[in-house]
Amino acid sequence: MNNPIWLMTSAYPKLDFNGVVAKARKLGAQGLELCVFRRDGSRKDHVATHLDYENFTAKDAQKVIDTCRKYNLRVSVGAYENLLDDNEAEAIANRNHLLKLIRIAHLLGGDEADVVAGTFVGYNHRLGRQNGGFEKNLALYKKVFTPIIKYAEDLGVTVVYENCPMEGWTPLTEPMTYNNLQCTLAARKLMYALIPSKAHGETYDPSHDAWQHINPADVIRNTDPSRLRRIHIKGTRNRYDSLAIHWGRVFPVQHVDPKLAEKAGIPYSTSEWDRHHYDPALPGFGGSDSIDWREFLDTLNSIGYDGKPYVIENEGWNSSHTGNEGATDQGFASTILGCAPLLWPLGKNGYAFDKKVLKPLPDARKDIPVVTIDKL
Repeated sequence: MNNPIWLMTSAYPKLDFNGVVAKARKLGAQGLELCVFRRDGSRKDHVATHLDYENFTAKDAQKVIDTCRKYNLRVSVGAYENLLDDNEAEAIANRNHLLKLIRIAHLLGGDEADVVAGTFVGYNHRLGRQNGGFEKNLALYKKVFTPIIKYAEDLGVTVVYENCPMEGWTPLTEPMTYNNLQCTLAARKLMYALIPSKAHGETYDPSHDAWQHINPADVIRNTDPSRLRRIHIKGTRNRYDSLAIHWGRVFPVQHVDPKLAEKAGIPYSTSEWDRHHYDPALPGFGGSDSIDWREFLDTLNSIGYDGKPYVIENEGWNSSHTGNEGATDQGFASTILGCAPLLWPLGKNGYAFDKKVLKPLPDARKDIPVVTIDKL
């Protein structure tokens, strides 16, 4: 039981690379999932760009590695967009951006240094609305990702998918909120069957199953441990208010005319992200949430998830969502302390990560050119 705890840098969009390194040192984290979103992307929420992806060279990679060596930190890279978007131009831009992240991960050492490239798969809603839409999205996934995963495999890099449904990615008027292919365990297993390569795996976030009333520990018990490369620490507090009572929990809140809803005396959603009755939280920061963190982390320990990173994704309603940097820092610090007894060994000065287990970082790899999806 000796897992490093990292920070996901999306919570600090105004800081540069050196700024988020300073945060990791200040808060006692052992690493950073560096968010490297497109600056011209369509997504506006929870985005940050902490590396210059347009001009990243082997020299830049060596500077990152030298900083990590100096402060005993480790890093990965990630950007979470829709790579199956029905807007073809946007989808291609997102695919090309993922290829840049795979190249950056390679220059930083790839699997040898445990530098992965995090992403979403996304969903094609034009196909999804058709009969057999889920299977059509699976087929599109195989077509799009087969060359991407082969490229990553050739470079010694693992691509990891996070399981967020991205339920707010469609308008309030959409009847369903299945907006990201890999958001269920069944879908992920189907994806691995379609592309058997070991060069793709998972960043598992328990909060996305908890608000669907699924025990995340049960998901872990049914997951192939070899696919788990990262765990996101993010909680959720399920609400049991009037919205849930009136609309149930099997389907998202449906859109109705507000005047009619008021006449009928029923609650209605005013935001795409408020259709499933939960609040994002951090474990223990401002009260309990709806995840049994001890069971969840003990289950991960029992399947051999030892030495791999836990990454705190701070989207807490009372932390990063406040826009207050101090509250954001407090949320991270509280989560690190809350997880310490379950993830770090007990020493003479309390619970602390044993840095002796960290492997030395290799030097940056030889530069390679940027490739685009049409060339694979």
